[in-house]
Amino acid sequence: MASGTDSRPQLPRPSKSFVDREERHVTVREYTGGAAPLVEMYGHFDTDSRSQGVPPRQEHRVRTWVDDLLQDGLNVVARHGETVVGHAVLIPYDETSELAIFVRPAYQAAGIGTQLIRCLLGLGQANGLSHVWLSVSRSNRIAMNLYRSAGFEITLRDRGEYEMERAL
Repeated sequence: MASGTDSRPQLPRPSKSFVDREERHVTVREYTGGAAPLVEMYGHFDTDSRSQGVPPRQEHRVRTWVDDLLQDGLNVVARHGETVVGHAVLIPYDETSELAIFVRPAYQAAGIGTQLIRCLLGLGQANGLSHVWLSVSRSNRIAMNLYRSAGFEITLRDRGEYEMERAL
């Protein structure tokens, strides 16, 4: 965590409210609730909205996957009213954490992903994390731009994916 002698800037912490590019009031908060609202959100992801095999396609697999994320990770959600419209998680992995982020298709390209990732990184920093990484499909330019804007840099180039990382 950032301290008075630490030169790292303090990242924003959830809870955050903002108006997205579509003029919708959205809140981002740490999430410690049950799987059902997330499973419902992931039910709206079609083939074009999936990358690297996630979210899974079948509801029972989505539920198992979400249960694991909630048990093992630091989670934040974005809500428009009572509807979950985004989810981001930091999953412990060796001495770092892997970042994953998802925005409900009807809410993409409205700035919600940017707010989710910033608040998630702040939550990670507040919980003592110093480093995060992610993998992204090379063809997912929108995600690549989001990650770069959040301070991630490419560290590994593979045939179909990039690995990116950043310090907190």
